[in-house]
Amino acid sequence: MLRKAAGLSGERLAVRCAMSQSKISRIERGRVLPTVLDVERILKALEVPPEAGRELIALARRANVDHISWRSVAEAGFWRKQLALKALAESSAEQRLFNPAIPSGLLQVPDYAREALSPVVATSPARDVNKAVQARLERQAVLSDLSRRFVFVLTEQAVRWRRASRRVMAEQCAHMADLAQRPNIDLAIVPQSAEVLGTAKDIQLHLDLFDFFLSKALTGDRANAFLLTVRDEFM
Repeated sequence: MLRKAAGLSGERLAVRCAMSQSKISRIERGRVLPTVLDVERILKALEVPPEAGRELIALARRANVDHISWRSVAEAGFWRKQLALKALAESSAEQRLFNPAIPSGLLQVPDYAREALSPVVATSPARDVNKAVQARLERQAVLSDLSRRFVFVLTEQAVRWRRASRRVMAEQCAHMADLAQRPNIDLAIVPQSAEVLGTAKDIQLHLDLFDFFLSKALTGDRANAFLLTVRDEFM
């Protein structure tokens, strides 16, 4: 174990990482999944060489992407997720983001971010919206670093979907247009009229993805019951 090899107690490591000793203990025993930010703090506290720490950070990033549900993120605090994403952006020379539904948090104006982070149904997990919005806006500071490059690909739907009032939507579009003028930001829009299926290989990929999602979907009577439930929620 890296901590023992460094000759540190759990309490001492916790102090260096500005974490609680109980959290360090839960992470070591596999009781809680550390964020990328947690791993970076621990590696720094243990003075692990960068080349040795990269694989651990990559594993943490993959684990967080693959295994944390949206509800779990909300319960832990959306602002914590923003901090992890901020650390990811600050550790990358280039980021490429595909946004099929809504603009990336890096592109959102404050009022749009508030709408995007606010609960939409009564059963949504509770969250500190103000803290999450503030963390998301602070994350955007990385866009000003001209040594980093950002490539955003949005669908037309992501641009047009009315997540907020007309005023906010207009402000959001104007903001993205302004950001697109920066030398380190490429922003592309896939129009609804574009043909996105080309070669047979592309089509097979989409067929395989369709079958994958179909295998996870509700069908028959269960699908009908779900639709009626959502109808009632809208009403």
